[in-house]
Amino acid sequence: MQNSESQTLGEGSGTGIYDVIVLGAGPVGQNVAARAHAAGLTVAVIERELVGGECSYWGCVPSKALLRPVLAIADARRIDGAREAVSDQIDAKAVFSRRDRYVTDWDDSGQAEAVAALDVDVIRGHGRLDGPRRVAVATSDGQLRVLTARRAVAVCTGSTAALPDIPGVAEAKPWTNRKATDSSEVPPRLAVVGGGGVGVEMATAWRGLGSEVTLLVRTAALLPKMETFVGEHVHQGLSASGVDVRTQVTVAELRRNSPAEPVEVILNDGDRLQVDEILFATGRTPNTADIGLETVGLVPGSWFDVDDTCTVRGVDGEWLYALGDANHRALLTHQGKYQARIVGNVIGARAQGLPLDASPWGPHRATADTLAVPQAFFTDPEAGSVGLTYAQAARQGRRVKAVDVNVGQTVPGANFYADGYTGQARLVVDLERGILVGASFVGPCVAEMLHSATIAVAGEVPIERLWHAVPCFPTISEVWLKLLEAHRDTDLSG
Repeated sequence: MQNSESQTLGEGSGTGIYDVIVLGAGPVGQNVAARAHAAGLTVAVIERELVGGECSYWGCVPSKALLRPVLAIADARRIDGAREAVSDQIDAKAVFSRRDRYVTDWDDSGQAEAVAALDVDVIRGHGRLDGPRRVAVATSDGQLRVLTARRAVAVCTGSTAALPDIPGVAEAKPWTNRKATDSSEVPPRLAVVGGGGVGVEMATAWRGLGSEVTLLVRTAALLPKMETFVGEHVHQGLSASGVDVRTQVTVAELRRNSPAEPVEVILNDGDRLQVDEILFATGRTPNTADIGLETVGLVPGSWFDVDDTCTVRGVDGEWLYALGDANHRALLTHQGKYQARIVGNVIGARAQGLPLDASPWGPHRATADTLAVPQAFFTDPEAGSVGLTYAQAARQGRRVKAVDVNVGQTVPGANFYADGYTGQARLVVDLERGILVGASFVGPCVAEMLHSATIAVAGEVPIERLWHAVPCFPTISEVWLKLLEAHRDTDLSG
């Protein structure tokens, strides 16, 4: 893995003083740096690893590069005349080559140059808070530089996969998302532990690449934070592909004598299995243990507690911000980039002495973090949702109604997309306000429909107005018309 030293430059007019200092040059850090620079502020970005962060090299980008060929083949096999042209064996080597191209062979020089082109200084090294508005950087060339921020320090240090504290875990040398996305060898037998997004996506990818996959899930359902039917469809899809899905089990112990030998997995029910590798996708921990939180009165290793402007609570002066995974509001790259746009607006307004707009959907509040978070999982079938589930909305005391549609049975365009299309959609309607507060979809290609639902939820578009958003025939998006008709028909029947 490579990085470029060519942008280890600059100290804001040669003084080591900047308006804004950003810790972390992933997508979130890059976006807040760009917004702060657009507001006329001087900016330094500090990166200890690769410019582009987890998402670019071990997260969203490589995982989707691995998944797309698997899903393309699955889609072709659902169409008469196309399935006959599809080989039974995927070319794993070609898939890995495609993945390597999208992660630029883990060479971050292109991203570093793009950030520097914004007139933002990229400083390579490990940055730590050193008291209010100060950051000490142990640079990659062995120097210690102390920088000062006039206006703000934005912490965008992300998170790392958490491993369970169970006997034998160190000796087993388990995979996390990093090895699962940068490996170029297909293990004959792979155990995946975790039924959330990473777990189901990696089970999909590695099964498609040729592994014999066992998915171990402690909950009764997959994707338990989504509507129940979504997890059920994904479970059925994984099982149909040959994944051995086991729910309500946990790993009690691992045994491995050497990296060249198999891993023995001992489950809580006493069952045992042998695999060549085991992947844990069981949660994340914040990268805050060694960034100097104690120098500003915070607890090292903790998630940041922030308000809706992403200003850190418990630190005086409104100068410290935490964005992306570090604040634990929504561990999704696109949501962190949204927060970065909000924080850029906030820093710019405070630098100019302007009041912040306190309205819920104004430019200075990350309201979508709680009301309109979209998420998509590229399994087979795909899964996507935005906003609240029916159960979440009911727990909030809202008077809501769930509107469900079987996509394959009601939407002609879905069956043009895939013969015998199988999928389901749900809207969660706030009956008091006549708006949508949630939407969920599962089925082939549903991720591409998710943004329309996000607009409806975030825009609080009245149901009456949605009738005038006419979907094209014959597309899967006609599900919107079918959902609205189902909502009307249940009202009439009631």
